[in-house]
Amino acid sequence: MDAVAAAAAVSKGGLLYHFPSKEALVAGLADRLRHLADLDRDAMRADPEGAARYYVRTSIFEDSALDRALVSMARLAQQGHPTAKASLAEIQDRWLDALEAELGNRTTALAVKLLGDGLYYDAAFFASAGSARTAAGEIGALLDVVDLVVRAGH
Repeated sequence: MDAVAAAAAVSKGGLLYHFPSKEALVAGLADRLRHLADLDRDAMRADPEGAARYYVRTSIFEDSALDRALVSMARLAQQGHPTAKASLAEIQDRWLDALEAELGNRTTALAVKLLGDGLYYDAAFFASAGSARTAAGEIGALLDVVDLVVRAGH
């Protein structure tokens, strides 16, 4: 809790007022992540290029609020925290359901999701701070692959 308070630039007392335990803090993070993921899913559904292209195109680490919440929850899940694991599974299912709703095929939706997830994993965990490992031209080529997968799945 000391480290969280320091990172948030608040006193430990102020943090404990809002989050009296680690579990309360994790629950708050889960709520925030769910809200941010819902906003992202709404944007994915509304994207004029389609949900599949949106999912892959935005599967880059930008150090956004959503990115920070995802990485924080992933670190807790790696430590075996049950709320974190359940929260991540729920969000992943929601994104997959949104892809399936557009694509009409769960296997095709899963292929697109895993492509985006791999791209995100690479960017979030292996790119140095501020540098993109996947160039814009490579993203374009990956979107061409998404189009092929989507066409093959119909």
